[in-house]
Amino acid sequence: MTQPAAERAIERLLDHDRKILDLRHEIRKARLKRFLLVSTYSSAPALLLLLFIGNIAAWGRVDLARVNLACIPLLVALLVLCVIVRESSTERVGIRTVLSDTWASGYAATKKIDLELAIERRRLSAVSTNLPTETRRHIYRETVPGAIEQYRSDGLRYRRVHNLFQSVIIIGSLATSTAASLAETPPPYKWITVGTSFSVGLAAGFTGYFKFRERSFYLQQTADAIEEEYDAVNLKVGRYKGSTDDAAALLEFTERVETLKNDQRKRQQQLDQPTETPEG
Repeated sequence: MTQPAAERAIERLLDHDRKILDLRHEIRKARLKRFLLVSTYSSAPALLLLLFIGNIAAWGRVDLARVNLACIPLLVALLVLCVIVRESSTERVGIRTVLSDTWASGYAATKKIDLELAIERRRLSAVSTNLPTETRRHIYRETVPGAIEQYRSDGLRYRRVHNLFQSVIIIGSLATSTAASLAETPPPYKWITVGTSFSVGLAAGFTGYFKFRERSFYLQQTADAIEEEYDAVNLKVGRYKGSTDDAAALLEFTERVETLKNDQRKRQQQLDQPTETPEG
């Protein structure tokens, strides 16, 4: 039996989507491998440089022998890790040992170009696909749960960052006031006061500038509103109660969801604007 043209068109679009997802996964994996390679190779020299500068700065004032001895096992572990990463990131070509393609610096850039081409092919294929409008709306409705999950995951990430900075502000403020209230503050506590004060100021600055709490609130609000519309159109409740025309209900649902998404984009743009300071 011949497959309908609409189903074949949908299968072609799904093939493009699968290719795009595979390329994005390869790009993420390549960037992670490159980060692991660079961080591993630079960790041992960075530790040696830090110890060298610390010993020079503390020469004749502070004995860093115990610190140096404690860093020897760490340095050995970093060198062993370098060897392991090198063995896993290289391959033999004849008698030579070369870096694998997935670990090379230009691999992610090449895959990014392939990804842009795949997205363009998908767009051209979607334009040439003559699907009925109602079918497109049904497809759109089935993508709504993914959008809801994306909004919620982004909101959860912003909420976690906000809670982290707020914890730094609360703990740092208490530590700063405690260390500063000591009658005769010895030098170590002075440095603690300086460090905690800097951490509190940094956390407060990031929280006020990037507005993590507001971003999390608006994303969660949009996700809840879209989910409410999705459940209402499926269960025929709320504004869709008593609706006998499924096509009209689906059209109204699509318009409502797009309105909610546009409102979220506008709020996101407002949050991205820098805070204006009043002129004195």
